[in-house]
Order: sequence, then C-alpha cells, then structure tokens
Amino acid sequence: MILIADSGSTKTDWCGLKQDVCLRLQTGGINPVLQKPEDIVRQLYKELLPQLPVEPIEAIHFYGAGCTPLWSKVLRTCLMKVFGEQIHCEVHSDMVGAARALCGQQAGIVCILGTGSNSCYYDGQQVTRHTPALGYVLGDEGSGAYLGRQLLNGVLKELLPPHICITFANETQLTQEEIIHKVYRRPLANRFLASFAPFLAKYRNEPTIRQLLTDAFSDFISHNLHAYPKDKPVFAVGSVAHHFQDEFTEALRKKGYQVAVIAQSPMEGLIRYHRDLG
Repeated sequence: MILIADSGSTKTDWCGLKQDVCLRLQTGGINPVLQKPEDIVRQLYKELLPQLPVEPIEAIHFYGAGCTPLWSKVLRTCLMKVFGEQIHCEVHSDMVGAARALCGQQAGIVCILGTGSNSCYYDGQQVTRHTPALGYVLGDEGSGAYLGRQLLNGVLKELLPPHICITFANETQLTQEEIIHKVYRRPLANRFLASFAPFLAKYRNEPTIRQLLTDAFSDFISHNLHAYPKDKPVFAVGSVAHHFQDEFTEALRKKGYQVAVIAQSPMEGLIRYHRDLG
C-alpha cells in the first residue's frame, strides 16, 4: 500500500492506495512551519495510525502547505520516525500537488485557496514560477484566514452595517477580548480566522459582504498572479475556491483571466497521477 496525503493547515486528506482499493482517511492539518516536529509525530501516532490497516506501507507521497525544500526535510524526518527509515518517502509542496492533480500535461496558473492561499505557474511538467504566499500575517490574500481577518476588522471597527455586526455577535457569542486572545495568545490563529468563512458564505448576498469577498479575491489576484502569463488558464483548488467560486470567478474575469477548473480537493487527481505512474 502507498499513502497519498493532501494537507492544508486545517485538515489532511489521506488515501491508502493498493491496486484498485482506495482507503480514504482524514486527520487534522499538518504544517511543518506552524507545528513542532514532536507535535507532528504525536499527531500521526494519535490520528493516523489507528485508522490504517495492519499491512506494510511501501511509500508515502505527501503534498502539503508550508512544505518548502527546508521544511519538507523536517516533515520527511517526522514521517520516517513514524513509519520507519526504510520507507520511500517524498514530501512536496501543496502547489506541486495541485498542479499534478488539476493540470495533467497542460500549462496553466495554479491557485490554492483554503485556510491559506498560494499560487504558481506550471508549464505542464513542473512548477517554473512561484510568488511566495508569506503566510497569514504577511500574505495569504483571498484565503479563509484573510477573509476572517477582514470580517473581524469590519465588525470590531464597526465598518460593516449595524445589522451585520449584531448578527455576528449573536451567532458567534464572541467578545472583542476573546477574539484578540484567540488571535494573539492561542496557537493556530490562522485556523481560528478561517473558521468565519461559513458566516461569510451564509450572508454572501449582503452587498457589503459580497464587496468584502470581491475585494479579497481581487487582492489575491493582483498580489500573486502578476508574475504569470495572463493568457494561460487558471486552475484553482481548495475549500474557499470551491465554496466561493462564483465570487472568485467574477474577480478573475474582471481582471482578464480565463477560468479552467475549480475543485474542492486535489485528491482525485493525485490518485490518478500516482496510479498512472504505477
């Protein structure tokens, strides 16, 4: 059996692949930039191993957020601590995973919009250009964390209409002090910020919320896609890209981009890719 993993900061989708059998599993997100190695190892033992059948794992192909060359080595070490030094283990960025899953042999602009955001240009064989995402503090425009930050800013500063602010307070039961504590004093603030995306989806027809969404996706496009050929199609994946695809597509088309595919998860494409490799 080989394991394929697609990991964001919030959740990790796993597939145990053996001939025609595909075992689907899920654990919490794994991001080597945001988590200590010992916490990742502990998480794998606690969340993943109990779900796996008792049979040898021959190889692991892990695609994840934060998996730059440096951090990929850290995560690879964690995986080998859990599964053994003898295992074939490859760790790639989530961008490589998205490109392999969505584009196949076609060149295009690849975007990830989930808890975080990222982008690259894929020439049909490999990633040749990449604008750094910079994480939720310095970047991640258009991501769930970015949307949540913009919403909280608008609510706490009363920039959004009163009825939106009141509805937010009633539905979340969060005070300003609690929000500040969760953002600045608790771990994984990016997940907390992204947790407000369902609120935005629920009230997306409110003019001010729709404008917030449009502005966020316009920020993503202008800050991240400028380095890529504009005549190439856009392939996008991730929960935010999927659930807000109307608003994201509108923002892309306004800036002159052609949309090819928007998918919620790259896993189906990754399964095809690794099956084709044999």
